[in-house]
Amino acid sequence: MRAVVQKVSSGILDGETISQISRGLMVLVGIGTDDNESDILVLTKKILALKAFADPADPEKYWKSSVQDVDGEILCVSQFTLMANTSKGNKPDFHRAMGSSESRDMYATFLQKLGQSYNPEKIQDGKFGAMMDVSLTNEGPVTFTLDSRKFEYVDTPAASGRSTPKTKAPAKKPPPPAKEEADSLS
Repeated sequence: MRAVVQKVSSGILDGETISQISRGLMVLVGIGTDDNESDILVLTKKILALKAFADPADPEKYWKSSVQDVDGEILCVSQFTLMANTSKGNKPDFHRAMGSSESRDMYATFLQKLGQSYNPEKIQDGKFGAMMDVSLTNEGPVTFTLDSRKFEYVDTPAASGRSTPKTKAPAKKPPPPAKEEADSLS
């Protein structure tokens, strides 16, 4: 599962106001074909623990508080386009996005787990699968991308402490032939 998480001072879905929050997080959620409940748990925990807010006692101390710490709200929007592969050409490939009926159930479970882990009254969402106008006031701007399976595509070298994309190791050259073998080849 993937999420784009934005710290907001307000968020509204559609002109008719399907859902609305004040200070908190706007969370766009994409569900992949092989996602399961463990992905939901990882992403839920990460969203609720993310230190996106300043210390309420000292607003000059950034990155000290989570949405729970500031009693914020969360507005979730399902967004299959987060699973798009755009590495080839200009047309997005959505084959990694879970189908509509299965992802509807996964998304409902995600919202339920988020509410159980925090406060269901603080969790809002849109219309699943609908085209919506999303308005928000990004505070900061502060935007994060989260992925429940980050280790599938990121290698973390211990020495540098930085994440780098995985690449294939260069092919090793075979050792030169032994002297006797080299002599027999000539």
